[in-house]
Amino acid sequence: MSHTRQQFAKMLTTHLKMTMREKQAWFWGIFFPVILMVLFMLIFSGSSDSTFSAEVAIVEEQPNAASQAMLQQLQQISALELKSDEPVTREQADTWVKEKEIAAAIILPEAESASALQLIVNKENEQGVATQAIVGILDKLVQQANLTAAGAVPTYELRLESVSSGNEDLEYKDFLLTGMIALAIAQGGLFGMVDMVEMRRKGLLKRLRMTPAKMSLFGLSDMTMRMLFGLVQIVILSLIGVLGFGATLHLYLPSLILVFLVGALSFNAMGYLFSSFSKTTEAYMGMANIASFMMMFLSGIFFPVETMPEWLQPVALVLPLTYFVDNLRESMVYATGLGSASLWSGLGILALWGAAAFLLGSRLYKAKSIAAAR
Repeated sequence: MSHTRQQFAKMLTTHLKMTMREKQAWFWGIFFPVILMVLFMLIFSGSSDSTFSAEVAIVEEQPNAASQAMLQQLQQISALELKSDEPVTREQADTWVKEKEIAAAIILPEAESASALQLIVNKENEQGVATQAIVGILDKLVQQANLTAAGAVPTYELRLESVSSGNEDLEYKDFLLTGMIALAIAQGGLFGMVDMVEMRRKGLLKRLRMTPAKMSLFGLSDMTMRMLFGLVQIVILSLIGVLGFGATLHLYLPSLILVFLVGALSFNAMGYLFSSFSKTTEAYMGMANIASFMMMFLSGIFFPVETMPEWLQPVALVLPLTYFVDNLRESMVYATGLGSASLWSGLGILALWGAAAFLLGSRLYKAKSIAAAR
């Protein structure tokens, strides 16, 4: 038993040294997710708490009773910041819009009988959030004006209230933090098996099989090292998110441990599959990059899957990272317990991906070993 422990300790130490020397694994597993998370945190931090505002210009070429009434109402809308206290010419407004100094220009009716309220926006920002918000504000203003003209008294009003299945202080930074943790662990598995390609290419695996060393211990030590690497990823990213950007986590440790183990093993199995049919490091990194980038943008890391185009959502629901991200959020943000059906269904899909990848990779390794022996 002591000899087995010593052999395991030596193998684990060797794996740790190999990982420390593997710059690509460190970059994709630690530095790349940190860089991405910091960039997105800086861009979106506090955005959910801030009040929307957009700078606009108002054009009133021929003042009249209708235009004056609308001008007074526009001046009372706090979300619209006027570039100039007084209406400006159409030429000046067009120049500001083209140069993107303002979000839009509002052209008031030229006569009392005119019914059109015109909005001028930059073509590049036509589908932007600011444009859509201004359109919504002006649409509501026009509806109110129509009701007033018809002599109708508003009866109903819309009141907005948001609820969450987790804690009330949830913000986008909490959503992003857990997504980046999932991405880091996934990339650690996908890119972490590059050393297997080098060992096989140099004949080290073949030599290792000829020694008294147990291959089962070799695999166990490699898996243990990758679990430790995953824990480092969780700690580093959580500290940056919580201490650096004020993210809030509500952990349920039993769920988190289970999700972490199943997810890390599954993505390590996928990296193992890539290594089984990669003859060079370049080929392995190419496949890992393709898989990583596809899942990165389709698995709900940065934005919810529900906001994607409908034709793209079925693709996201096939990817393993989608379920790993959801389960991590369940256990780290919503403090979901082990009794959750959605948690177990996600774990089941993750486990299927991992088992299929491992079995296929093992068959490929075995087939190549038999072919080499012949």
